Amino acid sequence: QVQLVESGGGLVQVGGSLRLSCAASGHTFSSYTMGWFRQAPGKEREFVAGIRLITQYATSVKGRFTISRDNAKNTVYLQMNSLKPEDTAVYYCAARLEDYIEYRVYQYDYWGQGTQVTVSS
Repeated sequence: QVQLVESGGGLVQVGGSLRLSCAASGHTFSSYTMGWFRQAPGKEREFVAGIRLITQYATSVKGRFTISRDNAKNTVYLQMNSLKPEDTAVYYCAARLEDYIEYRVYQYDYWGQGTQVTVSS
């Protein structure tokens, strides 16, 4: 069982930056593939970035967002730069035991409660 707690969301202006954090419980954090997803109002939850031994990104955030992890701290991060209004969403951290990154929501076993990111113009 893994519990995930996101933090770092907030209100930022267009072009600004935020860093999201996701703290995980448990002693086997390094064994999990971690992902960040987001859900805007009226839209489906979508993949943003994933990390295991490699990283992968959605096309819409590639070059602006960076996912990283610190296994000693049981934490995964999402550095978001050059933010746009369309990045406004609730951002969720997710974990899965399999050792490859998945884009599909249902492939993740554990989810955080989400953190709101609002980009104002």
